[in-house]
Amino acid sequence: MKKEEISDALNMLHDDIIEETNLVRREKKKKRLHWVKWGVVAACLVLAVYAGMRMFPKKSPGNTIELPLLTISENSTDSMGFEGYMAYDISELTNQNPWKETTEISALPVYQNPLSYDENSMASGADSDKMRELLMEIAGRLGLDPVSLDITDNAPDEETKQKIIEKLQIGGDTVPEGYFEPTSLTAEAEGLKIEVDQSMTATIFFEPAISLPEEYNFTHYASYEELLKAAKYLKKEYQNLIHFEDSKINIYGGDYNINLQQVYHIEFFDAGGSQTEQIVNYNFNRIAFYCNDDGDLFLARIYQPDLSQKVGDYPIITADEASDLLSNGNYITSVPYEMAGLDYAAKVELVYRRGTREQYYMPYYCFYVEIPELEEKNGLKTYGAYYVPAVRSEYISNMPLWDGGFN
Repeated sequence: MKKEEISDALNMLHDDIIEETNLVRREKKKKRLHWVKWGVVAACLVLAVYAGMRMFPKKSPGNTIELPLLTISENSTDSMGFEGYMAYDISELTNQNPWKETTEISALPVYQNPLSYDENSMASGADSDKMRELLMEIAGRLGLDPVSLDITDNAPDEETKQKIIEKLQIGGDTVPEGYFEPTSLTAEAEGLKIEVDQSMTATIFFEPAISLPEEYNFTHYASYEELLKAAKYLKKEYQNLIHFEDSKINIYGGDYNINLQQVYHIEFFDAGGSQTEQIVNYNFNRIAFYCNDDGDLFLARIYQPDLSQKVGDYPIITADEASDLLSNGNYITSVPYEMAGLDYAAKVELVYRRGTREQYYMPYYCFYVEIPELEEKNGLKTYGAYYVPAVRSEYISNMPLWDGGFN
């Protein structure tokens, strides 16, 4: 049975007993491949050749390493709505992505996500040992004694389990296998709480929140310059927590909210190593700091997903080649508007889609395309994000073709 059904059945239980779980949208039907009709015999031959190609891994040109075909996860985000950014001009949207349009790179690594989800939206593949190791490592960075920590998980106790089972039995239902498995680990110390989830994201809660010195403006609507100044203070104050060889400040954002307030965010990533390492670190190995409504530091989040399952280094296309695919509709997007045309493509950058439900962490070209239907009378524009696979198409088993639906 679905988790939402369990939530309905248990809606009389107190919040302290069980949390309701929100399911993400169901995966959409995969897009159908379109074949040219050559006649009955020719069509059978094509299908036979295609099947043979699917059975054997690809080999990259000039490389003896075999590269399996990749499957694109077209509906992998946990968010509602669509990915759009409001700005008067595309230049207002900023970040410190180490990839530039002048970057010359021929291949990038692809990783398999160790997590997978069943029809009940329950994850499997999490490594509890790695989760514990990350929690203890972060505790050490914060000056705590990892050995003395009391580490707990969020699995319900036996009494709560029994209440849930009995509640479901009244309606003739049963608890899905694995429903009671823990999904996070937590440790608490004076003024701190550390929580690590299945995706290897660690959240640090500062209790109470920490005030920065008066000369720093660390608020939701601080300007770029003000946040940059605050970031330099945080970099020095929390250098052990940030823990990168070459910590680079990434002030990103610059889009407006519905109240016409411009918003930026603070992150750090490791800018050391090769160009490929910088790109990987920028996308995956990050730490972010967050303020509360009073402008105090109340939360930090460390992103350190498990990248141990490397599939291989895949040849990638250029941004110009990706532009041609964008024009052809070979993209995935959460924007409910067809791409208006290349003339409306205002910016492109190379990124990894890193949603927890991605089957593979692979590179994409993200095009920020103006949506003419959403331009405001005051000149405020909305730029939608359209993703074109950066891996060469011969290594992709289900090249996307936009059909007017959400991806």
